[in-house]
Amino acid sequence: MYDYLLGGTDNYKVDREACAELLRMAPSTRELALVNRAFLVRAVRYLAQERGVRRFLDHGSGLPTSPNVHEVTQAVDPSCEVVYIDNDPVVAAHGRMGLAEDPSTTAVLEMDMRETDKIFESPRVKHLLRDDQPVAALFISVLHCIRNDDDPWDLVRRVAARLPAGSYMVVSQLASDDPDLRNEITEFMDTVTGGNWGEVRSLDEVNRFFARLELLEVKEQKPVEVSLWHPDSDLAPRQRSKEWIEYGGVALVKPAAESSA
Repeated sequence: MYDYLLGGTDNYKVDREACAELLRMAPSTRELALVNRAFLVRAVRYLAQERGVRRFLDHGSGLPTSPNVHEVTQAVDPSCEVVYIDNDPVVAAHGRMGLAEDPSTTAVLEMDMRETDKIFESPRVKHLLRDDQPVAALFISVLHCIRNDDDPWDLVRRVAARLPAGSYMVVSQLASDDPDLRNEITEFMDTVTGGNWGEVRSLDEVNRFFARLELLEVKEQKPVEVSLWHPDSDLAPRQRSKEWIEYGGVALVKPAAESSA
């Protein structure tokens, strides 16, 4: 569905039909997908260019729609390393085909992003962490695929705790302060994905993901609608409708002692 909304070709009739219904309920959905993709590109370029990050761990990466994380970061420095995590075998197969040119710097692991211990014990992620250089962990428009009962906030905390000092987190998720819209879209997406869906959350619920992190490039210490985060220019894509938004930010992982204070 996301690929279709972005104008990609890796989608099926059932995806297009589901998107048509979703656009009926929330007409700004395609706009939202586009601004979220632009946020992904800006965030990873910022971390590579401005913060010197050379290693990226992308949770729930989805189909490799261009420009993807490795393309953006390796345009800054070809030595940048990216590991994509996704539990969908179709995503993994597409990703591996597309990354065959340079497997030494980019990999796709077919794993459930909730299995933090398994991910961090995998040889490829161990290699990413081999000498305690900063790593950027990405959760871009994916935490809404996890139910509250599975505690996505704990997932973010667990990953942050496993990262080297000076690492970063990038988080965005679908959010709305309209409870009726949240419930309607959550129920619809749960149905069309066969139960592989979580929750559209309130802004306060998304704020909790950043409780122990230091937000960057924002005037206040709180997330923002992502088209407002560090825009490239006045012509950068903006989300106009506010029925639901992609809400998030880029944050520095605080040292354990400081984050527990």
